[in-house]
Amino acid sequence: MGSIPADFRTWRRVQFQLGEVSNKTESLEYSFPNFQKFLFQLIHSTGRIRFWGSRQIRLWKVLGAVRGYKNTMLLSNVVLLCLLGTISADKTLSSHATTLADNSATLAFNLYRNMAKEKDMENILISPVVVATSLGLVALGGKSNTSSQVKTLLSATNVKDVQLHSGLAELLSEVSNSTARNVTWKISNRLYGPSSVSFVDHFLKSSKKHYKYEHSKINFRDKRSAVKAINDWASKSTDGKLPEVTKDVEKTDGAMIINAMFYKPHWDQQFHHKMVDNRGFLVHRSYTVSVPMMHRTGVYGYYDDTTNKLTVLEMPLAHKMSSMVFIMPYQVESLERVEKLLTRKQLDTWIGKLEQSGVAVSLPKVSMEVSHNLQKHLADLGLTDAVDKAKADLSNISGKKDLYLSNVFHASAMEWDTEGNPPDSSVYGTDKLKDPKLFYVDHPFIFLVKDNKTNSILFIGRMMRPKGDKMRDEL
Repeated sequence: MGSIPADFRTWRRVQFQLGEVSNKTESLEYSFPNFQKFLFQLIHSTGRIRFWGSRQIRLWKVLGAVRGYKNTMLLSNVVLLCLLGTISADKTLSSHATTLADNSATLAFNLYRNMAKEKDMENILISPVVVATSLGLVALGGKSNTSSQVKTLLSATNVKDVQLHSGLAELLSEVSNSTARNVTWKISNRLYGPSSVSFVDHFLKSSKKHYKYEHSKINFRDKRSAVKAINDWASKSTDGKLPEVTKDVEKTDGAMIINAMFYKPHWDQQFHHKMVDNRGFLVHRSYTVSVPMMHRTGVYGYYDDTTNKLTVLEMPLAHKMSSMVFIMPYQVESLERVEKLLTRKQLDTWIGKLEQSGVAVSLPKVSMEVSHNLQKHLADLGLTDAVDKAKADLSNISGKKDLYLSNVFHASAMEWDTEGNPPDSSVYGTDKLKDPKLFYVDHPFIFLVKDNKTNSILFIGRMMRPKGDKMRDEL
């Protein structure tokens, strides 16, 4: 074995066993389909090797490696090593991080409902985990009531400061591991202070350590240049996916928190790229836009809530560590009725009633960019001191009570399209896909990205008006 890194020893020994099982490595996929499937699951669960991508790519890597070795080992040794590898790699969240994951999910629904009340609000897209870590930053920089209000908002009044920051940092690190989840998730956070502020060194180090925050001073005497600098930073941080955070900044005398994100999921089973056509999406009954609609039939978690006149669909993402949940009313409506139902308890009820069913899914390809200033909404939920110039105590940031939180810009770009793992062909021709349910997404809906490991909500949003050209007026 020589000096093979420890992280790769289990994997290489499994390769040796494959070489012993069959000399016909070219036909491994057909000769040993069950073992191949187990092997992919093993790679996923242990993290012993990181050949992420499609199954074909992983298979090519495996076969190429197998052909390069002549050593063999007994199957019993391989199985033992695999089990040991699985146990050693199965890391769970600390109790504090687990609690904060649950609490951030509760915050998700409270914040969403508060935002949904706002007139002229169309599409919504927020990451509750990122909002929670931004609140953690406020607690880190705040004292007395400014800090304690954060804990109240996170339902963490009994959590010590050190546990709050370490727990939120652990949660953020876990869910933003885009390699393990095979998604694209770029997160950039920055705290802007007035040009006159002096950041305390301890705050700079702690906020970077726990929350990956950058810090910058900004001069709003030339507001146009300042806004351009903010937007340029956000665009660069997201590889151009988020071109604009804001067109203007009204309050320029305080500190600004800015989150800039781009998220793109990778389906557990891909949509066929050739099965995409233009269909109508009813923004409301008198306005329809043309959208590219994807289609596929598969086995998914499905629930028809006849009482509340809506359907719920759960579609797993790659590696099944997270999933997208769609909540859609039967008919075209404003979503206000459904949003009043939306709580963590109600979501758990819906999820608990999902049944694995054959479902014919028609889903718009989505590309959305949404920016929210959360300052007012967080104040409505109880963060009143930090956003009040007369009451704020953010002296841990600057050493003086000279700052308040004037803006909290939470900007996200999200895309989903046909990309995903190859479909599971074993379900075709079986009874599972006979008489499939229909989930045809042609009018406003609510969606969530749910993390299955931490039980947190990575994103929650609604699609009221997708991008698309107007098709026709309807009576």
